[in-house]
Amino acid sequence: PTIFEKNEKPGGMLQYGIPGFKLEKDVIDAEIDIIKAMGVEIRCGVEVGRDISLDELRAQGYKAFYLGIGASAGAAVSCPGDDKQGVFTGIDFLKAVNMGEKPEIGSRVAVIGAGNVAIDVARTAVRLGAEEVSIIYRRSRDEMPASHEEVVEAEEDGVKFRFLSNPVEIMGD
Repeated sequence: PTIFEKNEKPGGMLQYGIPGFKLEKDVIDAEIDIIKAMGVEIRCGVEVGRDISLDELRAQGYKAFYLGIGASAGAAVSCPGDDKQGVFTGIDFLKAVNMGEKPEIGSRVAVIGAGNVAIDVARTAVRLGAEEVSIIYRRSRDEMPASHEEVVEAEEDGVKFRFLSNPVEIMGD
């Protein structure tokens, strides 16, 4: 079997989407080493459909395919100003941090949404030095999709929550 991985390192969202304080990268790397030891070849930096087609893979002798496209697309806020510098989707923000970048976030960060990705973004912003991190959610606390444990850990990290609120515009520099 061969895995074609579009990123420079294998592991998908485990590698790029989950913060290192929740899942250590050496644990992921050890699991990948086990997969390689089982005889799986991993080709990084190759995106099927862009760099190589299924027809080309068939011509190379591949007979069966599993396309694991992942969940690597973040959702925009969808209000005026969501294209401003310093506005990220949660997935893009986490990927940048997991690739070793340090996005400029300032001292105050607002995270829109209340799922587990939003919690990860908020807790990561705290670790990057933001002094005030708030999660803004359009529904009540009881309706939050994030797991209870994640919310408790975010509160322990100093993340604030603002419920029944939703941005209508992102303003500023």
